[in-house]
Amino acid sequence: MTRKIAIYGKGGIGKSTTQQNTAAAMAHFHNQKIFIHGCDPKADSTRMILGGMNQKTLMDTLRDIGAENITTEKVVNVGFKDIRCVESGGPEPGVGCAGRGVITAIDLMEANGAYTEDLDFVFFDVLGDVVCGGFAMPIRDGKAQEVYIVASGEMMAIYAANNICKGLLKYAKQSGVRLGGVICNSRKVDREREFLEEFTAAIGTQMIHFMPRDNIVQKAEFNKKTVVEYDPECNQAFEYSELGRKIIENKNFVIPQPLSMDALEEMVSKYGIAD
Repeated sequence: MTRKIAIYGKGGIGKSTTQQNTAAAMAHFHNQKIFIHGCDPKADSTRMILGGMNQKTLMDTLRDIGAENITTEKVVNVGFKDIRCVESGGPEPGVGCAGRGVITAIDLMEANGAYTEDLDFVFFDVLGDVVCGGFAMPIRDGKAQEVYIVASGEMMAIYAANNICKGLLKYAKQSGVRLGGVICNSRKVDREREFLEEFTAAIGTQMIHFMPRDNIVQKAEFNKKTVVEYDPECNQAFEYSELGRKIIENKNFVIPQPLSMDALEEMVSKYGIAD
């Protein structure tokens, strides 16, 4: 059975980078069949998987040829380790609601049978920390059963994670979506691991993996590759492999209990975190 996962996190936290590198590791080291559906209007959720290719978005194709002519072959590209990729895209700048593009794109992919039964995982890479409108669709309408939040020990990343949990709490009963954990994409903040472990325990989940900071991630990006494709023997490749293994084997799915603002402020003050 295909597992469908939504990845959320504060804008700029490295969510798409983490998602693509983890997907590549899951395909390379663990032989998983993967589909990435980019739900960010910037359409950058699949770039490294496709070798830097600026994939034409589903919404652009829709405007060009109409919904009746959309086929999987016209909008899905295949990249590293046969990972299938589609980008929702969005409206023309300044016109319409980008969230509607996510709804339209997922509906069209389902109608065309793009999420085939042979897939092990479908990843929905969703814009920033938005859990409203069309961007909430993967968790609101049951398109994704699991959520992972990418965060760090920075104050605003923790605030964003807590807000995402509020959205999850709202939709959990109607859609069945559950939180699988928080991924710490380290920024080398003081006492970062300790802070994330206390925060995740307080909201009732786990820090599923602490991803160390390593410049090879940027080197790989400059070469339009994931870390695993760029240097599969490096330590960071094995870190992404370990995160992938933990996701594959994860059984710890919860309805989170987000902190009140007062409790969150108290925790932030305890660690002396500055944004």
